[in-house]
Amino acid sequence: MPDLLLLAPDFLLIVAGYLICRHTPLGRGVWDGAERLVYYVLFPALLFGSIVREPLSLGAMLPLAGSGLAIVAAGVVLAYALAHAPGVDARLHASGAQTAFRFNSYVGLAVAARIAGADGVAWTALLISLCVPLCNIAAVWPLARHGGHGYARELLRNPLILATASGLVFNLLGLRLPELLSGALGRVGSAAVPIGLMAVGAGLQFGALREGPKLAAALLAIRHLALPALALAIVIGLDLPPGQQATVVAFAALPTASSAYVLATRMGGHGGYVAGLVTLSTLVAMAGLPLALAALAALR
Repeated sequence: MPDLLLLAPDFLLIVAGYLICRHTPLGRGVWDGAERLVYYVLFPALLFGSIVREPLSLGAMLPLAGSGLAIVAAGVVLAYALAHAPGVDARLHASGAQTAFRFNSYVGLAVAARIAGADGVAWTALLISLCVPLCNIAAVWPLARHGGHGYARELLRNPLILATASGLVFNLLGLRLPELLSGALGRVGSAAVPIGLMAVGAGLQFGALREGPKLAAALLAIRHLALPALALAIVIGLDLPPGQQATVVAFAALPTASSAYVLATRMGGHGGYVAGLVTLSTLVAMAGLPLALAALAALR
């Protein structure tokens, strides 16, 4: 598959969800249940399974790990800073800020396999393990604050954070799932991406982005311009091995997480606005990710 079409299957699933919801008997009632299933069961299973699959060796991977955390932390700081820009709607910012720094883990693993083989998958799994907790905590904060929810309570009951934290503890303790349980968990987790993307499409409101076009442009600029540029500077500055350089740059250029829509909807945010951002992010990444890797090749 040409690089420019790498994310086409994800976008087609979003389109399918939109069409099914609006032009078949499977309307909003069906997709409300699907969103809950993804949020409480399927995505937690995907996160936990991805984290416990490979043993973590943090010491040997410190430069790689530090690069990923620095990129995500920069995204969080830039996204939060937009809340103080003139005319920014608080609800739209609380809902959409997460799209600037969260990433699609499934797409990340698929891309890593293509650019760096089994090593790339292992490196990306490490980045996912370390960065998902930070992303989810940072995503919950503005939504909890805007909705008047207790932040600590929301963290303790958030299934994505619980799955990530338990997966890290499980892995660092050196525990391994029995093969039978691991296979079952993998099958459950594999359903998260297609159903999650179709739920994004079902909740899509094309007009919703008109409520905050400047904010949407700024969030997407952080996700697809600022973070890939920072990744290029970091990997060149640290002189990481070529395979790790490509892995980190691809990680920084990923589309935003499709579960951002589900989180915003479940926590009383503006789901339609986030769904629009997820869709646009997927479209932008179809060209942006290959271009980021081409820029890395030119700079070496």
